[in-house]
Amino acid sequence: MEDKANRSKMLPLMLPMRCVIFLLVFTVGAFAAGRTTAQISHWWSVIASLVNIITILILLFLTKKQGSSYGKLINYQKGRTTGWQIAGMSFVILLVGMAGMYLAGLFCYGVIPYAAPMMIAPIPAWLAAVNLAVLPISTAFAEEGLYLGCGVNQIKNTYMAVLIPAFFFALQHSFIPTLFDIKYMIYRFLSFLPLTVLLCAQYHKKRNPLPIMVGHTLIDVATAAQILATSCIPGLYEKMCG
Repeated sequence: MEDKANRSKMLPLMLPMRCVIFLLVFTVGAFAAGRTTAQISHWWSVIASLVNIITILILLFLTKKQGSSYGKLINYQKGRTTGWQIAGMSFVILLVGMAGMYLAGLFCYGVIPYAAPMMIAPIPAWLAAVNLAVLPISTAFAEEGLYLGCGVNQIKNTYMAVLIPAFFFALQHSFIPTLFDIKYMIYRFLSFLPLTVLLCAQYHKKRNPLPIMVGHTLIDVATAAQILATSCIPGLYEKMCG
């Protein structure tokens, strides 16, 4: 029992994991391709899906070692969530997420709305179609499992249980994609910080991951759909950037 408790206390130390993985993947990948990280930034959605799968496998391994499960890690309880809870949380996530991006763009670039162009840059159409399903679902399971399950659920102090996971939840976006541009990294961090604080606070209060996961998935579906559109429709990316 004591060994199991000690392993649970170690879980919050996993919170910086995705920041490190994204930094390594983009820098090593750029070096291997003989390019800069900026030149491979349009592959961010595919890289994110791969990192999501790695994160999920690590979480499954850790929970199995503890004699637990992913469902217990995030405190999933079947039948406790209503459609209204999902709809309401999805609306709030969309509202706060968009507001955070707009305000961060205004603060960092003096433009509203501002959107980093590489986030909707085209990739091979077939890959964009596959990623329309893979990215949103894998992101919800990876990020909520890590930041809510290993973070909020494991830290005892009420304020730290919200603020520490929310900080790393937002910080990881500074490396998706990795660009060695301080203004861009601050923009990405500030864009997501209001939303991650909200998600961690809501989860700490309700301990119900499902509305958060569904709302999170819907936002990523919208992003992946834009990438699919720019990948399939010639000239659309240039028009949207213009």
